[in-house]
Amino acid sequence: MKKLFFAGAILMLSLQASAQKLHKLNFKTVDEMYAYFKYAPGKKVISGHRGTIENHMPENAIPSMEEVLKHTLAIFEVDPRLTKDSIPVMVHDATLDRTTTGSGKVIDYTWADLKKLKLKDKQGQATKYKINTLDEMIAWAKGKTILNLDKKDLPMEMTAEIIKKHDAYAWVWVTVHNVEQAKFYLEKNPKQYLSMHIKTQQDLEKFVQSGLPFNRMIVYIGPEIKAANQGMYKFFHEKGVMCMISSAPTYDKLPTKEERAAKFRAVFADGASILESDLPIEVSQALK
Repeated sequence: MKKLFFAGAILMLSLQASAQKLHKLNFKTVDEMYAYFKYAPGKKVISGHRGTIENHMPENAIPSMEEVLKHTLAIFEVDPRLTKDSIPVMVHDATLDRTTTGSGKVIDYTWADLKKLKLKDKQGQATKYKINTLDEMIAWAKGKTILNLDKKDLPMEMTAEIIKKHDAYAWVWVTVHNVEQAKFYLEKNPKQYLSMHIKTQQDLEKFVQSGLPFNRMIVYIGPEIKAANQGMYKFFHEKGVMCMISSAPTYDKLPTKEERAAKFRAVFADGASILESDLPIEVSQALK
């Protein structure tokens, strides 16, 4: 009887461990990462916008990203900001009120102050989780996923230095909104991978004229399916570049899971290779 009990307990622990296993993107070199994100027909990548807001998880935090990776491979767009004592912390808004139990501007508090706060979920309820620093998040992400750092109030010089400190070029990208920002990061390190905003024909012409390389970036082309995207897809796919649509401000807002799933599938069918969403677990389920 004891043998059966222990066998059952071991099986239960094994099943729990299996259920908690993370889907990982583990790139040993920058070139491995480049190769993975080269465009190929039918390739689909899920990007969690600030991690996820699903399952009562707080956005922009390590636990929310772990929750997503229990379900699917994914990369993550995240947002660092500076504290009063110049520590980069993972808070999207300039203020604390929406996403934490604190109030006021992030920049008015030290890291010691912010460590005392709890993160809130989408419903505004306090969770057990706390704010992460950018250093913590970069260290956690190694061997698991890609972090795409959006531009908030962190100086680009500081962002570049943090990536250099961690030698994180194989798993940390930077979002750039124009050619000048792209040039800055590539001058700091020519291996730096970019998430480049090119949403109009004018943006595209400016990038082409810049002479910057096409082989170290994905391109964000906008938040919705529209006819003008087809020209973008054709141009960038011929260059081997993956294009991203973000449904966070558009299709994520649809009222039913079925409507959202239909749009998630349509985004990929239309030609996108990467879908960024506040609901990456739902996206993974829609694709199944």
